Amino acid sequence: MLFRRFHKSRDPALRDELVLAHESLAIYLARKFADRGEPLEDIVQVARIGLLKAVDRYDPTRGIEFTTYATPTIVGEIKRHFRDKLWAIRVPRRLRELNYTLMRAVEELSQRLGRSPTIQEIAGATGVPFDDVLEALEVGRAYSLISLDAEPSEGDEEHAVSLIESVGGEDPALEHLEDRATLQWALGMLPERLRQIVHMRFFEDLSQAEIARRLGISQMHVSRILREALARLAALITDRRRPDTA
Repeated sequence: MLFRRFHKSRDPALRDELVLAHESLAIYLARKFADRGEPLEDIVQVARIGLLKAVDRYDPTRGIEFTTYATPTIVGEIKRHFRDKLWAIRVPRRLRELNYTLMRAVEELSQRLGRSPTIQEIAGATGVPFDDVLEALEVGRAYSLISLDAEPSEGDEEHAVSLIESVGGEDPALEHLEDRATLQWALGMLPERLRQIVHMRFFEDLSQAEIARRLGISQMHVSRILREALARLAALITDRRRPDTA
């Protein structure tokens, strides 16, 4: 069996042969994510990376079919790709992962309560401290590059997992927010107070609570200032990217 030979030898030629033999699985899984605003070719490339990881990690002696083992590995790689694409300014991984967890909790609570849950209800349901819930959700609202208004595809359960994953097309206003030159220019256009708090939050990696203590203001005030600053950044970048803008 080819997998057993590769498991013993780790021969690169055998690895290539195995990847080629199972490439159709990667393409099939990639197509399930084809309506999320990314070119299918890019998604297939990500799926191939997941396939390669699955080939390297698969242990044929455990008696599990390779396709059974590889499918969650490939899908996980694709989902990580989309989650990473959501964040325009690089925020700590802890907050990204917490936001993802909380969005699942928000969806479940909304279905159970018949309305949007409060921050306190989210904190109570997840066991996450109130301040951490507030900060993670604020970060998610501020930095999501993709519209959360899009409906999932009918009959596609994979696409209906969560609000974060059932995303629509890219927001042109924020598409190139990662361009450092544009971002630096936009930051320079902000009033000093807003620029200071953005710098403390995303360059010094301080939490909203830490910023509030340092400046002697409430955390809610810090949150409002951050929202205002991010809205201004988005507007500035939008104007700069218009064809008639010098």
